Amino acid sequence: MTAETELEREPEVERSGDATVWHAVDLEEVTDELETSSDGLSRDEAAARLETYGPNEIEEQEGTSPLWILVEQYSSALIWILIVAAGVMAAVGHTIDAAVIAGIVVFITIFGFIQDYRAEQSIQALREMSTTYALVRRDGEKREIDARKLVPGDVIFVESGDIVPGDARLVEESNLQVDEAALTGESVGVSKEVGVHERETSLAERKNMLYKDTVVQRGSGSAVVVETGAGSEIGQIATALEEAEDRDTPFQTELDRLGKLIAVGVVAVVGIIAIAELVIGDTPPLQVFLTAVGIAVSAVPEGLPAVVTLSLALGARRMAEKNALVRRLPIVEALGSVDVICTDKTGTLTEEEMTVQRIGANREVYRVTGTGYDTEGEFLRDDDPIETERVEELHRCGMLCNNVDIGTRERDDRDADGGGTERGEDAGDAPTDDEERTYLGDPTEIALFVAAQKAGFDHDELDEAYPRIGEVEFTSDRKRMTTVHRTPDDGTIAYMKGAPETVLERCDRELVDGEVVDLGEERATELNEQVESFAEEALRVMGFAYRPDPPEPYDESVESDMVFLGLQGMLDPPRPEVPGAIEACLAAGINVVMITGDNAVTARAIGEEIGLRSATVVTGPELEEMSDEELADRVEDVDIFARTSPDHKTRILQTLQAKGHTVAMTGDGVNDAPAVKNADVGIAMGIRGTDVTEQASDIVLLDDNFATIRDAVEGGRRIFDNVRKFVNYLLSGNSGEVTMIFTGSMVGLGLVITPIQILWINVVTDGIPALTMGVDPASDDIMERKPRPPEEGVITKRIVTSIVGIALFMTVCLLPIFTLNFYGEVIPGYDLTGALLGWSPAYEPSRALAQTMVFTGFVAMEIVRIQAIRHRYGLGLFTNRWLVLAIGVAVTLQLLVLYTATGQLLFAVEPLGLVHWIQIGIAASVFAVLMGLFVKVQDRYFERY
Repeated sequence: MTAETELEREPEVERSGDATVWHAVDLEEVTDELETSSDGLSRDEAAARLETYGPNEIEEQEGTSPLWILVEQYSSALIWILIVAAGVMAAVGHTIDAAVIAGIVVFITIFGFIQDYRAEQSIQALREMSTTYALVRRDGEKREIDARKLVPGDVIFVESGDIVPGDARLVEESNLQVDEAALTGESVGVSKEVGVHERETSLAERKNMLYKDTVVQRGSGSAVVVETGAGSEIGQIATALEEAEDRDTPFQTELDRLGKLIAVGVVAVVGIIAIAELVIGDTPPLQVFLTAVGIAVSAVPEGLPAVVTLSLALGARRMAEKNALVRRLPIVEALGSVDVICTDKTGTLTEEEMTVQRIGANREVYRVTGTGYDTEGEFLRDDDPIETERVEELHRCGMLCNNVDIGTRERDDRDADGGGTERGEDAGDAPTDDEERTYLGDPTEIALFVAAQKAGFDHDELDEAYPRIGEVEFTSDRKRMTTVHRTPDDGTIAYMKGAPETVLERCDRELVDGEVVDLGEERATELNEQVESFAEEALRVMGFAYRPDPPEPYDESVESDMVFLGLQGMLDPPRPEVPGAIEACLAAGINVVMITGDNAVTARAIGEEIGLRSATVVTGPELEEMSDEELADRVEDVDIFARTSPDHKTRILQTLQAKGHTVAMTGDGVNDAPAVKNADVGIAMGIRGTDVTEQASDIVLLDDNFATIRDAVEGGRRIFDNVRKFVNYLLSGNSGEVTMIFTGSMVGLGLVITPIQILWINVVTDGIPALTMGVDPASDDIMERKPRPPEEGVITKRIVTSIVGIALFMTVCLLPIFTLNFYGEVIPGYDLTGALLGWSPAYEPSRALAQTMVFTGFVAMEIVRIQAIRHRYGLGLFTNRWLVLAIGVAVTLQLLVLYTATGQLLFAVEPLGLVHWIQIGIAASVFAVLMGLFVKVQDRYFERY
């Protein structure tokens, strides 16, 4: 067949050769489909296929340029309102006002740019994971090539330490084990074997497949490449990640909507005033322009972007102190509405440190205390400690028939207690200040090693007393490992560990309390039942045996006539703080769903131990058989999904979101990146997570601990409460200003407060206290509330009534003060107050004085407004010392404006006397009474939060 004819068949390969099929067909069919053989491809054929399939790499997606991010800052309607206002002020000669407004625009733009500027490095990180070279067979010869030139049909060779260059079907293997953690999220290496699997076999269980960018831990093998580049499993994840849209948080959406509403409102109010003044009345056009600008400036909450950004940043800083690093500031408030947390098992709910928990020896069962790699622990029978001599030989076998070593690694501040770190003492050179002791080896063997240390064994001393002189290595076919050692009395001894059934088959005797007794069929049956009992507790069980003075040669022939020592059952235990965190989440109305690649038995056992609601389990194959409608019907009742693939995780997420849930999704491996990015709150693991997942996430857990998620949710709720408080505070102030200006214009009073005075209030005297509200403490019942509904935004019906009520009350209280100080009378023609207060000739009524009174009155009423808003959260004025300080600063700055020449010139104000402060005090007191009554009415008709 010619190369051209072969290439005509390539589309058939692509259609039938997707990642769900290659593992489920005979190897011969794979090679036929790919038009290849054990000799590999020819150079010409490989070159032709490279043209067809493209290079074995993931295409880079261009990120958003800084210039475009800057341009996007001007897409807000609020910004353009201020820009137009500045232009109008400049056109009519009010250059100082125009300059101040322009400065505010620049300030808001810079804040927005800093907030939005973050590099999307996900695709670049995936590219960096690609290998540089691959060992292939072409034209019947092995050769090393640039891995980017690898094509489907190539025959590759891998060995320990290699990174797999492409998705491939295994042809031959020798004790091959691959670390697929980056792809599946599971830390335990996968033993590979040649064979055929069922079509529905999950990704984590496809032992006949190798996947691009996974790492060979031991052994060697050859395989035929079936997918490269974007077609590989990791390439499909990259494509999904590229297609995933950046989701605006509810708060971002609401702020955008609020901006548009304010813009429409400004246009409407200005239109009404223009018609009233220019058509009906006789107000000069310049005064109408100034009133319009005043309305526009007063309607825009200039301080809101800065306050929001700083509040979120402070909240993010507090969360970082609790090991939750926030990558996207707006996501912080979204945490408050999370009602489902989908979490990994390994390392998040569990220690990620296999621990021996049960021992079967001496025809008894013992419980082992201690968790993880802590070498402190006891062996208990019926809660009573036993002498370690009773299990001495079992643990000697566990430590000697073991390839774990103790080394050092660079210290990581995020992982002070991380997996693999030795917490006991052992011989060896002391690590440096930048290093720490660590166990090097397979997690299962580390668990056996630590159990032996609990029994009092010292690694170096035991190795010296029992030097290894032979080994029959473990393979996936043999399911066992045997080592031969010289004994202290110059004899020899063979130790075996492996799958219990494999070990028992080679034993005819058993060690019971130091005596060797016969191992009959009845006893073997009892041991098998004990193995099953351990397995039902989700323990991974291994059997142990020995043979004294085994004959040479030290090969498989020594693995017979052995003495059975016992069983050790191990489990990756839950973190001790997780059950409490789960309980707190459930009490807060947040459901917790475990999604794991582990088997159903282990997942259910962990689920029951940590306190999931019902520990209902659905496996990956069962999930694939469900229609979307069936999954939607069941998803809210399922707490555990086991044996899942990356596609399963994304499907579960999307189903929950479609049912109206706000979902936080954790992930660590590359496979998790699409689900993490598509989640409402994406959470990556900082210790064992990949760069790709971290860059796709919103939050990174620096300690990989589920309890940190609980703390982050609590922090998110606190931040949202604070955001809601200062939004209420700022918008009520803006509404009061708009209402005051609009009312004054409609009743013929003209401009009751100038634009520059409004800017001062919005940015300084209101803005500074609002900033400190961002550090308000959490209310006592913050984690006793149910999550807020996704459709409920920052601004609720209660807050709307609060904004309207405050605006009306401020107008009612301040408008009489304006007329009194403008006309000398509260009601022109009726001198009810001027004589009563005894006007001094030094304080003649004037528009400047009246505007100064309104200007200062707004500032004075901020204290009343703040406490009226904070009251329903159970917070007193002095619960936040920064707020008290901010109010003091705001009042001081206002006094400087009133009583310094520069302030009087810049803001067109007049100094106030005692009589004026009495008026303001009366107005503020009336406002406080009105607000107190109004809050009681709100409490009757609206929920507290």
